[in-house]
Amino acid sequence: MKSSTLLITLVFGFLLLSLSSTAQETIWFDSNWNLTVKENAAYYRPSPKKMKNGFWLIDYYRNGTKQMEGFSFISSPNNEKFNGLVHYFFENGKIFQSVNYKSGVIHGARKIYFSSGALKSEAVYEDGKIIGSFSEFYTTGELKETGEYEEGKREEIWKTFYKNGKIQMKGKYREGEKVGVWKTFYKNVY
Repeated sequence: MKSSTLLITLVFGFLLLSLSSTAQETIWFDSNWNLTVKENAAYYRPSPKKMKNGFWLIDYYRNGTKQMEGFSFISSPNNEKFNGLVHYFFENGKIFQSVNYKSGVIHGARKIYFSSGALKSEAVYEDGKIIGSFSEFYTTGELKETGEYEEGKREEIWKTFYKNGKIQMKGKYREGEKVGVWKTFYKNVY
């Protein structure tokens, strides 16, 4: 009787160990972030680090460069619920974007960068919608476009600029639609 109980305990223990080691395996994703096998993968995620009320997730490009890093309440692939600041990276290792989340929804500052590392755009979100000031920049850092958002829609005066800082176009939006007279200013080519 004791030997059968010991055998059952050993088998049960072995099953638990194999299940826990399976849970620690790397997850592989294809270029569309669908689960796949290593041979077809573009990205991968090592076992996430368990934290107090969630997980610290780090995804990598196939070449080992970090692709994303941030906290999520859920570690299940493609069901993550990010919270706080999450960083995404280009394959060259430079930051692609930094995004604030609140319970899985973009909430707070979001900055997007060019692959060179220069700032491309910056905006603020509230419950997934852009609000307030928006700015977009040229790869060389000059202001390209600026305006305001309300409830995720363009509002009020918007301006686009030439690289030399002079206004290219100016006009008004109402609930995301252009209204009134829009003025275009031609760059002096001489």
